Amino acid sequence: MKSIQLYNKTFKLYLPYEDIQMAVDNVAKTINKELKDVDTPIFLGVLTGSFMFLGDLMKRIDIPCDVVFIRVASYEGTSSTGEVKQILGLTKSVKDRTIVIVEDIVDTGTTITELHQILKDAGAKEIKICTLLFKPDNYKGNLKIDYPALEIPSDFIVGYGLDYNQLGRQYKDIYVIDEDTNAKNKPINKI
Repeated sequence: MKSIQLYNKTFKLYLPYEDIQMAVDNVAKTINKELKDVDTPIFLGVLTGSFMFLGDLMKRIDIPCDVVFIRVASYEGTSSTGEVKQILGLTKSVKDRTIVIVEDIVDTGTTITELHQILKDAGAKEIKICTLLFKPDNYKGNLKIDYPALEIPSDFIVGYGLDYNQLGRQYKDIYVIDEDTNAKNKPINKI
């Protein structure tokens, strides 16, 4: 699809599925190479946004590993709230383990910083960060993003697990707000 409508916003195609899969292939190869000697790393999927990326990534990981999930929220609408809420906490001990946080997107870094601290406090030996999408212009954190699959500008996007107020996660492609179409459809206030 060239465009989708979610609530009052139109989104246009930004990253087709094929490009996403190529990026997933590349990041999986790097992880397989770098973590081949690590004793059963834990891949920590950050719900809900990372579910598609984590699923595709795990199909390409050929080292022994464990997969667990955590659920946090930091977005409302198209903006980060700046506050991370833990909805579903860690379900497995991470003490003395290598953890690979798997995120859908790293934007300002608020969520990833909070997750890093949670894992550190829980006794993780080593913490790596893997994200499908990284917005370097927005990033305010000081943690290294070890495995960014793709770098993108500051645009708001949906699809492939990412949402706009809980809609749009199911699309296999990634879409960006279509500023031109949304500007045309904006009501004019008459005085």
